[in-house]
Amino acid sequence: MDDLRLNVSLLRRKVPNLTSAARQVGLRSATVSNLCTGKIPVGRAEVRTLVALASLADCSLDNLILRGEKIEMIETKIKTLDLFAPLAKGGTVGLVARPGMGQLVVLAELLYRFKNEAYKTILLMPKGEHQGLNDLVENVEIITNTIEDTYECIANIGGDKDIMFVADRTHVITGGIQQLQENLQGIGIHSVTTFLVDLTGEVVDEDLPYGPLETFWQFDADLAARHRYPAVNPLSSTSTVLEGAHLDQEHFTIQQKALKLLRRYRELRSLVNVSGIERIPTSELQTYQRGEKLEAYLTQPFYTAEPFTNKPGQSVSLKDTLNDVQEIMNGALDSRDASELVFIGSLQS
Repeated sequence: MDDLRLNVSLLRRKVPNLTSAARQVGLRSATVSNLCTGKIPVGRAEVRTLVALASLADCSLDNLILRGEKIEMIETKIKTLDLFAPLAKGGTVGLVARPGMGQLVVLAELLYRFKNEAYKTILLMPKGEHQGLNDLVENVEIITNTIEDTYECIANIGGDKDIMFVADRTHVITGGIQQLQENLQGIGIHSVTTFLVDLTGEVVDEDLPYGPLETFWQFDADLAARHRYPAVNPLSSTSTVLEGAHLDQEHFTIQQKALKLLRRYRELRSLVNVSGIERIPTSELQTYQRGEKLEAYLTQPFYTAEPFTNKPGQSVSLKDTLNDVQEIMNGALDSRDASELVFIGSLQS
């Protein structure tokens, strides 16, 4: 059962307004979202849920559920993304944040990294003025102004090149993104990884604001307020890459242990904020301190931010990230202060 997953691209094409459609047939938006991103394995889904989704998409269960297909991960060398919510190659990524949480900084950094690794990078220019938009423009190779221009551009590039494409949510609402993806698949181009962003912050208050996604990055107000960047919430961000059949077992085990530690650390931190660290039970003090170190370690200096931070950008391989996180959780860094781990690269460097 571990090798089952939803055919998210089919759902996206057939049911662009999945949130409202799911509600109309009595499905919870959160359940549908968690199924799409793999947070709820297909093997644990209720049969009636799968039947309802197949009915919405006007397809058979065999077409809705894919078996044994490997989802390829794109390694960004950004620690928190690769560990907790990896990029699915050729999938769609949704960023959920209010303005000021650093989502455009993360996108600009990704575009910078991808461009330097010979990916084709394309930005469908959002309408209006937005703080941080210039950073995207500076780090992208190709800028388009309409969905039609984007289609022509990608069609000319062809299916041999891996493409990173960024667009604003307004094109999701109009159905333009779904149509673009369908048209590209129609001419055999499956190598486009799409990043969807909402510059108004309205997505924070909506269920499934982008429709079905392969990767979901939710930004965290508390992390941003404490300048713990990138402020991507590891507890609520997820990816289809995390489904057991597609993930290296070591990655899965360490990721699950790290999530458990961070979840308990956040609970204890709430207690500390109200009553002080002396109120933490002695038996929980180690958990709190290791969680604090892990959260600090997950910050990372970006190349695109060097002029502002005076810190050189850092790339950390997934292998090094897994080793470092394991060491923090095993207590190898218990003698070090959490402040020593803020905005570093790997522990090995």
